[in-house]
Amino acid sequence: MTYRIGFIGTGAPDGDGFAMAYRHAEGYRRLDDCEIVACADLVRENAEAFAEEHDVPDHRVYEDYEEMLSEAEPDVVSVCVPPADHADIVVGTARSGVVRAIHCEKPMALTWGDARRMVEVCDAEGVSLTINHQHRFGRPYTEPKRLLEKGKVGDLKRIEFREEDLYDNGTHAFDLANYYNDGTPVEWVLGQIDYTEENVLFGAHNENQAVAQWRYENGVYGIASTGRGEEFVGALFRLVGTDGVIEVGADGTVSYRRDGGKWKTVDTGSDARYRPKLSKPRLALRYLLGKASEGLAGRLDKPTYTARAIEDVIESIRTGERSELDARDALAADELIFATWESSRRRGRVDLPLEVDDNPLEAMVEAGVVGPDSDLPSRATRRADAASGSSGSLPSRLLGRLTRS
Repeated sequence: MTYRIGFIGTGAPDGDGFAMAYRHAEGYRRLDDCEIVACADLVRENAEAFAEEHDVPDHRVYEDYEEMLSEAEPDVVSVCVPPADHADIVVGTARSGVVRAIHCEKPMALTWGDARRMVEVCDAEGVSLTINHQHRFGRPYTEPKRLLEKGKVGDLKRIEFREEDLYDNGTHAFDLANYYNDGTPVEWVLGQIDYTEENVLFGAHNENQAVAQWRYENGVYGIASTGRGEEFVGALFRLVGTDGVIEVGADGTVSYRRDGGKWKTVDTGSDARYRPKLSKPRLALRYLLGKASEGLAGRLDKPTYTARAIEDVIESIRTGERSELDARDALAADELIFATWESSRRRGRVDLPLEVDDNPLEAMVEAGVVGPDSDLPSRATRRADAASGSSGSLPSRLLGRLTRS
């Protein structure tokens, strides 16, 4: 059987963002039983450029994704639009009655309610939903899991990570943290954030700095540090066991040591933090071949993590087995993001399951509680003054006392 692939949101390779549709397409084109048959983008020029690159017929280029679904009838759809649009498009696609599977970019959705809605509707419609947490297919991230399973550092006790933020990048990190602990449910989350400078990525707010702590039902703890304070956790990932430690460095290097022993480096082949890297001789050869044929040169490339993710998605459709990228796992990661922000909003611990529907960070920004235009310091001062039964700033009150004495 040949699977018909459609794209919703193509982007542009030279535009803002990572043009993830092109990366998904690379994965599908590696597979003999996949054919890209249609694409849709609100910017028609983007869709046309994508179509030309990937041999999509002119009559299968659309601006309206619902029209694309109705006319092209793809079996699988990749959704590569900004996070705020994920939920409505995934839900609309699932309810179209056309597709068998949807592979959506991360993060899942802009709100916790929308993330849950995506999974609920796809389950109800019998549509497989996967989220592109492609790091699960890179050896810098799978080797620590293998070391844990081999008992190299004893039983897992704590998971630590550092990232730029909790949402746009942190969704990968939370997903991997859960992966290392075999998907064990989380009991509670405690977190605090700082958001004093606007930090909007692909239409979504991301904190400037955060620290989060959480506890799994099996007693394993997690801790994360982001943004300005991310170096609080010295490694990209640190897995602390009863008998030793595993670390993933900023460059993707994996190392471990038993308590009292020396550090050992693990071979991850050509896989680096974000993608496979060619050796210098292979890179030079690829450059020379590229002058004659990019297709020929591309044969030297090793499959990217996204390409490997796409292969897993299609394999799960072929076999009916659960994908490594099942949306329920992504939902568990997203819950930790929103729960950390909710903990900051409540100024207290949040027990799971998380019982809010909105985006706590976005709500705090809109309410003026955090953000560049926040009046939080002045309100905090007023509350402190009210609690002390006095008015005015502390320096002015002290000066008043000195003047009266």
